[in-house]
Formats: sequence, structure tokens, C-alpha cells
Amino acid sequence: MKSQDIRKAYLQFFESKNHLIVPSAPIVLKDDPTLMFNNSGMAQFKEYFLGNGTPKSSRIADTQKCLRVSGKHNDLEDVGFDTYHHTMFEMLGNWSFGDYFKKEALAWAWEFLTEVLKLDKDRLYVSVFEGNPSENVPFDQEAFDIWKQYVPEDRIILGNKKDNFWEMGDQGPCGPCSEIHIDLRTDAERAAVSGRSLVNADHPQVVEIWNNVFMEFNRKADGSLEKLPAQHVDTGMGFERLCMAMQNVTSNYDTDVFTPLIAKIEQITRLKYTSNEVKNISEEQNKINIAIRVIVDHVRAVAFAIADGQLPSNTGAGYVIRRILRRAIRYGFTFLDTKEPFIYKLVEVLAHQMGEFFPEIKSQQNLVTNVIREEEASFLRTLEQGLQLLDKVVAETSGKEVSGAKVFELYDTFGFPKDLTALILKEKGYSYNEEDFEAELQKQKARSRAASEVSTEDWSVLIPGNVESFVGYDQTENEVKITRIRKVDSKKDGVLYQIVLDATPFYPEGGGQVGDKGMLVSANETIEIIDTKKENNLILHFAKQLPENVEASFVAKVNTNLRTSTSKNHSATHLMHLALRTILGTHVEQKGSLVNPNYLRFDFSHFSKVTDEELKQVENFVNQRISEQVQLHEYRNLPIQEALAKGAIALFGEKYGDSVRMIEFGESKELCGGIHVKNTADIWHFKIISEGAVAAGIRRIEAITGDAVKDFYTNQENTLAELKETLKNPQDVLKAVNSLQDDNAKLKKQVEQLIKDKAKGLKGELASQIQEVNGVKFLATQVDLDANGAKDLAYDLGANETNLFIVFATVTEDKPMLTCYISKELVSDKGLNAGQVVRELGKYIQGGGGGQPFFATAGGKNAAGIPEALEKAVDFVN
Repeated sequence: MKSQDIRKAYLQFFESKNHLIVPSAPIVLKDDPTLMFNNSGMAQFKEYFLGNGTPKSSRIADTQKCLRVSGKHNDLEDVGFDTYHHTMFEMLGNWSFGDYFKKEALAWAWEFLTEVLKLDKDRLYVSVFEGNPSENVPFDQEAFDIWKQYVPEDRIILGNKKDNFWEMGDQGPCGPCSEIHIDLRTDAERAAVSGRSLVNADHPQVVEIWNNVFMEFNRKADGSLEKLPAQHVDTGMGFERLCMAMQNVTSNYDTDVFTPLIAKIEQITRLKYTSNEVKNISEEQNKINIAIRVIVDHVRAVAFAIADGQLPSNTGAGYVIRRILRRAIRYGFTFLDTKEPFIYKLVEVLAHQMGEFFPEIKSQQNLVTNVIREEEASFLRTLEQGLQLLDKVVAETSGKEVSGAKVFELYDTFGFPKDLTALILKEKGYSYNEEDFEAELQKQKARSRAASEVSTEDWSVLIPGNVESFVGYDQTENEVKITRIRKVDSKKDGVLYQIVLDATPFYPEGGGQVGDKGMLVSANETIEIIDTKKENNLILHFAKQLPENVEASFVAKVNTNLRTSTSKNHSATHLMHLALRTILGTHVEQKGSLVNPNYLRFDFSHFSKVTDEELKQVENFVNQRISEQVQLHEYRNLPIQEALAKGAIALFGEKYGDSVRMIEFGESKELCGGIHVKNTADIWHFKIISEGAVAAGIRRIEAITGDAVKDFYTNQENTLAELKETLKNPQDVLKAVNSLQDDNAKLKKQVEQLIKDKAKGLKGELASQIQEVNGVKFLATQVDLDANGAKDLAYDLGANETNLFIVFATVTEDKPMLTCYISKELVSDKGLNAGQVVRELGKYIQGGGGGQPFFATAGGKNAAGIPEALEKAVDFVN
């Protein structure tokens, strides 16, 4: 049974059980500050389990793209070495929100596996929670009794808290779970050793395929459990593992989920992958297999993250994506001998394979391909740089063991992997101190944990029920009551309080727009709101202190100055998006944005630099719409299909409901939840201040509106006045500047000629100072030239001499520089290396540098060290 058919069969089965089939949420989470990525099927439904929202149906089923590479669920280092862990995987899930419970969930799970898919019942084992007296959670007798109807008791396993009690995190909904495991070993292996003893023992052919979680409790901040008001079912089945079971193979990578990608790598590299059925393979072949598994797994994670809007970067979720891709590149570089970008070629295969069910990978194929190709090229250059740095480390090492701290520096600063370092060192006859490396790594992890550590107390609920609403589209001031509060303590921000209001006018950060700031005012006090965010469908207002009387009535007042400036920038962003699509082409798509009171930032897909002329056209386009005084038309609770039919632009990577909000300014129509001006005239003026590349195929424009434009032109005017004054108030400023530049160019040429003449004069004088040391013609001296003059002089002397070794010291504007020239015959015959010379001598001037074996330079900070550096130069030829 093909993977596509297995997926369809699952969804059709639960549709027949009256489940609403919903699409996968994006793999990258944008409105959940507790998670970077969807790491389980239930992540998009958290608000329903917490009681902060109402689902479209009490029964839902889907297949969810998941990513597990950080935090509690971190499978990254296992990927490739075994046959069943993945970074990205699909989680087939069916959900009940206060509807059915254990009886139906377990019965349907058994029915689907054994009657629809016809898996061998004798190969299936189930587990139930054994109970935990210390937390007053009893043995799950109900699940045990249900399973006895379907399987013999000897295949029902009692599981402990680690295996059979599922928790969303340190706090939140949780409950006992019942897993289903399958034994895929041969009949002979099964006869020799019972599968029961191998369940949850990390055996590669005895694996969990389905987990039925029964959400009954809420874990509080103090670790205690309380009963939830309603009982829920949260199930998750590993799609890739299910395909393995259905396709009679013993590795996920031998299923048709991965075999097309593997075949493409084989074609590119001309290396063969051996399936899990092949035994007794060589160590070299095993390394090839691991590398190929790493690459085909990681390209899926990276490609879908980019398609969902997350570009590789040096921070946050973008850094995680970059790290996954670099791990894949490095395995190819080391074990498949791929020295040129090639992983990007797999995107076409992935799009063909998964585009039907996940259309984003098809529509974003070009962008994903370009970004991965550029990232590959960049990291391969970094690897080359790392090789040079490693040569330097080896040259500076006495003995045969390299410092673990140095290896960590290569890893941390340049992304140079430790196992690749170890491999190269081994080839050179060196090793490195692994304990030192691990110590440095643990220090870094401790610093990172300390920086991000957050302690969150339980909610103190003042008004129960889902009474919260947002009124900020119509009001910036409203009478409110506080519905719940909690304390949050973090290393980064210190102690803050999160306040939830019943009818807030404060806009929470989202869709690129920053959250509102303002005040809560009562008869007796004023509380400053420093930020507003949304989490699990609750709008959280952040304050440094709580009101003395949290049950009082308050007036919530948004800072309208900040909001007005932000709304101008947000509306201008929509107009600019339309301008870019009109002027550059409809291939332009938004790939990220930031809208705050000071400026707007807009990332978009485009294949080349936007020219100055095109930027001017975009500015004129937007300012034309501003001068036309286009009225805002806002559509709330519009059915999404109707909005799309009207021509609204939906952004990839955003999660939309059945009803949406559409913002329309003339031809500009976008799905958007942000705050906007009522009329484009309110923007006043639009000015682009920068344009540049963010990644391959992604450009970024930053722009300003309103008062920021007035300030911009005022600053320009002041700068022009200062320039005029500096130039003695000429009639024509531009002409005066051009004349100054011409004079400067002429003087520069004269200076260059003078330096050359000076060098020629020095040549004869210095030639007479050359000494012979051990058969080498040696000269080390300070010269009154700039760096280029010293270089020319060295080459001039070298043209007339053999076996020449020169070190020149120069000082320009108090900055010392050492220049080393070595005749090529000395490089080849005596093994002298100018790069090593300047690196060693550079220490005396508090600097460093490098270059080629016959010519190199080093800059520094301490000119007083020049005499000692020149004195030590002779040691290289003694």
C-alpha cells in the first residue's frame, strides 16, 4: 500500500466516524511563545484543551507536519543513525473535545489497524498506565478492560509514568495514555524472543506506531494535578512508521516516503544506498547509509519550514533550520564527497511526491530551491574557511593533541562540526581533548538555559469561563474587568505580570505588527501596560506590577500615538505589497514583515536586486494611493472562500480559520488581523530608506511614513546646510563636491607616485643591508612606506635576488603592519611559509594575519612591538 493511499485511508476512516478533516497547520508556529515549531499533532489545538476556545467540531482528524529538534522533544542527534527517528514527520491524529473517550478511541484504533489496514493482530502489543499512587492517579483499569476485548492479556503491558503518562510540558493538560506497538521482526526472531520484552526498549523493529492520550488532568505550577472540566482524546500515529509496517520493510527509509529522495541522491553522487534488509555491510557503506538518511530526512524538515515562511538565519527558529541544513551539508561533504551544492536538487522530488496533500511545497518550490542552494554554497565556503583555520590551530599546537577549547571555538564561531574536525585531525596524526570540548559546550548550554529560563505561575482566575473578547478595531479605550492574572519570572525580563481583560482594546502582537502599549486606570491607581501578546487564544497584557485591587473596574487606554504611527506603517505595507506585485510581477509574495511605530520592514520573494528606478516607482505608486485618499473597506467574519474569490491575498505559513478579516484599500486586498488607518491620506507620505538581500530569492525593504518622513527630510535639510557651510557656501553645492573629488583624485595619484619614487630610492639602500644567514639572504627592517609600498618594494627586491627572506614593518596612522616575502625556492626547498611567519610575529604587535606561503601580511594594534618582532624574524632562518 503506497504512502499516499495509507494517508487517505486514515482520513477517510475517521471521516466515516463523523470527524471533521482539517488541513495541517504550518510547521512553524508564530502565535505560541512557548514553542518554535509544531512538535506534535495537538499543538494547534492547545487552546481547546485549555478551555480558551471552541473548536469547529467536537471531533477532528488530520495529518500534521511536526518538527522535533529542540527542547524536550529533541531527536536531531538520533536521526540517520537509526531507522525510525526523524526531524520532520507526519502525525496522523484524531481528536475528541469533550465528546467520545476511551471506549471509542481504542475500538476505532484497533478497527483501523486490523480491519482497514489488515495488520497482523499477533504482531501488535498495547500498553496502559500502571498508575502513580504518589500523584493519586490510579491504574487505568478502564483502558485495560477495553483492550481485553481485543488482545490477549499477555500482550497488554503496564507502563510507567515515563512511557504511559503524556504531558504537554511542565504545566498544562495531561493524562494517561495507551500505546500500540508493532513487532516487525522475522517469525524466527519472534519465536526466539518475545516481542513483549522489547516494547519501549528502543528496538528498531519493535516500535510504537500509535498513542492514544486521555486528557483528564491539568498539571499546575507546583506539580500537582487537578481534574479538567471535560475529558478529551488526543491521538497520534507516526505516519512514517505506519508506512514501514504496511510496506513490509524494517526501516522507515525503505518506504516510499523516502526511497524517491534516496534514488535522487544515488543518481547525483553515484553512490549506492543499501536497504535495512542487507546485513553485514562494511563500515564505509554504513557511513554512506547514515549520511544519505540524514540528508533525505533533513531536506524535508528544511524545505517545509521555508515553504511555511521560516528562512534560515542566526537566531531563533531560523537558526534551528540553518543548523539542520548544515548538518545535512556536512554529512554530504564528509561521507559522500559532495563539494558542490546538491541538496537543493531534492526539492523537485519532494514537491512531486508530497505536493498533492501539502500544496505549499509545490507553490513555493522555486523559493525553497533557491534558498537551500544559497545556504549550501555559503556553508561550503565556511567549511573551506574552517579547514584553513584548522591548519592554523594544528600549526600552533605543540604535541599531538589539539585543545578542546580551540575545537569548540571552531564549532561555535564558524559552525565547524567536531566530528569533521576529529576526522581531519586523525588524517594528520592528531587528536583533540574531548573532555575540554564537552566542558566548553556545557558552559555554553548553561549560559543559554540561564538566559531563556522562565518560571510561570498558575493562572489565578477571577472571572471563570470564556468571557474574553477583543474590541480594539473599534475602540482604543474601554471599561474592563480583569478575568485572570499570573506571575512570570525570567532572566531576560525579570518579574512581570500577565493580565487578561474581559473586553480589551489592546492589539496583541501578531501578523508582523507589534503589540499595543498603554495603561489600566482605576479610581485609585494607574498600571502601565508595556506589551501585549497572544497565547493559546488569550490576549496577555504585560505589566511590571499588579493593581492593588485586581477586582476593581478599570479603563483600558491604548497609547494612541504609538498605535496611530503603527497603523500608518501597516497600511503602507499593504500598499507597498501591491506596488511590488504591480511593478516587479505577481511572483512577489510576502515572506515576513515587522510593523512598529518607527518604521516598517517587508521581506518578499524576488530574484534580483530592486533597481533604484524600480524603488522610485514603488514609492510613487504608494504615494499616489495616499494622495487619492482611498477609503478603508474592512470585512469582518468573511467566509475564507468568499474572501479569496474577491481577490484577497493569503500568506503562506499563516493559519486561517473558516472566517477571516479582509482589509481593502482599492485594489489592495489582503487577509489581515492588524490595525489600519481609515483613509490612505492619514499615512501622509511614504519613503523607502533601504533595500537589500535577506536570503537567496528574498529581498527586504525598510520604509517610513508620517512624522518619521518629516524627521527624515528635516535631517536631510540640516545635513545639506552643514555641508554648504563646510564648503564655504558655494552657489552650486554639487559642482563644489565634484571639484573636491577631482582634486582629491589628482592628489592621490601624486602621493602614489611619490611613494613609488621613495621605494625605488630605498631599494638600493636596502639591497646593501641584506645579510646571509644559513645560506638565506635575510632582511628584517622598518620602512617609512604604506602597506602597498612595502609590498611593491619586497617584490622589486625579490625580482633581482634568489633565496630571499624579507620582513618589513610599516606604521600607518599608528596601526603597525608586518609584510613577509619569501623566495619560492625557499618555500619549496626549506618549507618556509610566509603565512606562518606573520602569524607568529604578529603576536608581538598584538595582531595576526595570513596569506600565501611566499607572501603574507599581519596587522596589529601595538606599534611598540615592532623592534622585537623584527629581532625574532631571524629565528625562522637560523
